[in-house]
Amino acid sequence: MNFSIARTMRHLLAPDQRLSCPARVWQQLLRDLRERGRGSRESGAFLLGTKIDGRRHITHYVLYDDLDPRCLDTGIVTFDGQHYGKLWAICRERQQSVVADVHVHPGSSHQSQSDRDHPMLSVAGHLSLILPDFARTPVRRDDIGIYEYRHDGGWDAVHRRDRKRFFYIGW
Repeated sequence: MNFSIARTMRHLLAPDQRLSCPARVWQQLLRDLRERGRGSRESGAFLLGTKIDGRRHITHYVLYDDLDPRCLDTGIVTFDGQHYGKLWAICRERQQSVVADVHVHPGSSHQSQSDRDHPMLSVAGHLSLILPDFARTPVRRDDIGIYEYRHDGGWDAVHRRDRKRFFYIGW
């Protein structure tokens, strides 16, 4: 029997969520994004975890600049594709997959044209999160931009009113 108290509590508290993250992982991620961004530049991470029955659970993350040390140098994320091999090696080692990516913006959490045109992973169903104000606290779930990549290369945005149900942060 595969039993998990945390999974049961998540299901009771947020039965419709498609993405979840333990609060301790989320808080550390926010601290790391703020630190790497230095309050004046974009930063980001690949969110690793598991995908089960259409639900994604974040358990770890890899900061973009840990893979590509120069990707934050211009103030915006310019990730060099040659560094994806390191990411795939980490995923194999952890026996996890990329469940989403996240990056910060200086103002709002809206997708820029560059975000739309250059997804970190151009795979249908991939989720991309955008945090406003360089992830300065407080970061509220309904302020997080959540975007899902479509088969046709476009994006669907999760409406503000649906974000708390879509993305659970807690257990």
